[in-house]
Amino acid sequence: MKQVSIFQGNSLTPIYAPLYIWGAIYGDDDSPEHLPLWYSSFSTETTFCKALVNCNYLSYEQMVHAAQRFHLGKSRDGGVIFWQLDEHGVTRDGKIMFYRDDCHRDKSPGKHPTWVSARLKVWSGYNGELNVQRCLFGLHQLPLAYLRHKPVAVVESEKTAVIMSQRRPEYLWMACGGLSMLQPHLLKPLREQKVILFPDTDPDGKTFQRWSEVAAEAQKEFIYPIYVSRLLEDHATPEQKQQKIDIVDFICH
Repeated sequence: MKQVSIFQGNSLTPIYAPLYIWGAIYGDDDSPEHLPLWYSSFSTETTFCKALVNCNYLSYEQMVHAAQRFHLGKSRDGGVIFWQLDEHGVTRDGKIMFYRDDCHRDKSPGKHPTWVSARLKVWSGYNGELNVQRCLFGLHQLPLAYLRHKPVAVVESEKTAVIMSQRRPEYLWMACGGLSMLQPHLLKPLREQKVILFPDTDPDGKTFQRWSEVAAEAQKEFIYPIYVSRLLEDHATPEQKQQKIDIVDFICH
């Protein structure tokens, strides 16, 4: 069997992997070589995808459309893989997460979020340091912003981006993957786009303030003003702010 190196120096080569590693991740020993890592992991059979429909976030057709748009995958242990593909379609990494039937995170032992790159490192026996350069989840949609003149909306969680892509298709939805994960360099590929940030809310407005500061720093390289939405800050109830809701919670409930 031909071995395709996934490491060059200290950097992860993100596109291809040896079949034995592929099989360890996806449970698919018959996958062809030389395919993007996300290609044969695609699945709408994860607990996450099923919960999107069963919890009435999306219709079945919407769920399938969203899964196809974001290349949602399934790991061998049943997690959903949120692949990070950049604006050129290059696979940077994939975040593996686990959800319950109620579409909330499964935080039980052994269900902690992890990265495809971390699993590849373990299964390959590579002992060096990785230099994985991650990007916004959904960044691969960027060419559509040019073709369809759609503004880009950035949220915190991948789940929110997936749902909102169908609920509010007038935007191209992307996610940074966490409150503190939003950084100016992640927004840089969007510098020629009209961008709106939708931060989660909290009782003291710290999330809104932090994202506003990131937007101000990133603005130096942008053509258009970066808008930070005050939707949740101005309209969420004190109870909702205590629960730290996001835009999906606000719209869908």
